[in-house]
Amino acid sequence: MSVEPLDVAADVHALIRDLLPVVAPSGWLDGGTSEVVLPVGRSEARATTWTLLERCARAEPARWPRLADAWIREIADRAFLAVGEMELFGDVRELLRLRIVPKLAPRDREGLVVVPAGDHFDAMVMIEHPRYGGPLTRARAGLLGLRRLGYVMTNTHDRELADVEVRDQPLLPGRNVRVVTKPGNRYVSALLSEVDQFLPPPNEHGALVGVPCHSTLLLYPITSTAVQAVLPVFAEVVAEMHAAADDPCAPGVYWSHGERRLTPLGQNPERPRDGEFAAMLRRVPDEG
Repeated sequence: MSVEPLDVAADVHALIRDLLPVVAPSGWLDGGTSEVVLPVGRSEARATTWTLLERCARAEPARWPRLADAWIREIADRAFLAVGEMELFGDVRELLRLRIVPKLAPRDREGLVVVPAGDHFDAMVMIEHPRYGGPLTRARAGLLGLRRLGYVMTNTHDRELADVEVRDQPLLPGRNVRVVTKPGNRYVSALLSEVDQFLPPPNEHGALVGVPCHSTLLLYPITSTAVQAVLPVFAEVVAEMHAAADDPCAPGVYWSHGERRLTPLGQNPERPRDGEFAAMLRRVPDEG
């Protein structure tokens, strides 16, 4: 019969302390954080004991020494692999970036360092490296002691987005779409939460927003009822760009408004997915 992991913590932690000198002589148990610390080269890897506590809570006490031995060897192998790769990079913190992606399914986000970015997108921490790059996993973040990641957005702005191009392109006669782009870059989509900085003030009614690929945002500020004619064309352009993109992001159109809110819209302005948009259309000035 299984027990709660915390109920076995004292005994399992004592077992870890007994085994470390034999299995991983340079390692030690940090009782304050319940982590095993493993020095690797110039770095220090950490692994929470929670996984082992869960395994032992489901097993008979006679099996605990074997489970603990296997777990310590497992985290040591992972630590050497992860830290070995990172030492090829230098300071991995310098390589971390933030990538905005459409909302992930629970099974797809499992094990990754991902936080919600509103109702329709997620913010995923990435390692920017041509050979060893990819999403940062929770396991690797733990081993490398990467906990407070507030600097990741600063990295992304300073090293990826400081030189984005902003230009206006014709969409319909007399109607332009604002394009925010950096060809080949995977992080322009991170500006989804900051579209106001690219729109002319005042921005009372918000804007149509498309992010067909990770290198490009499309914006159309809503200043008059002309948006009703623009929306279907805007949606068509976003869908076509998404279908043709090497790095596609989202195929749909969103209404950016209020406190950085994004509301998905259909192509028909008379029947949008959110009645709030229809109410807004009744308040905007007629096309002059």
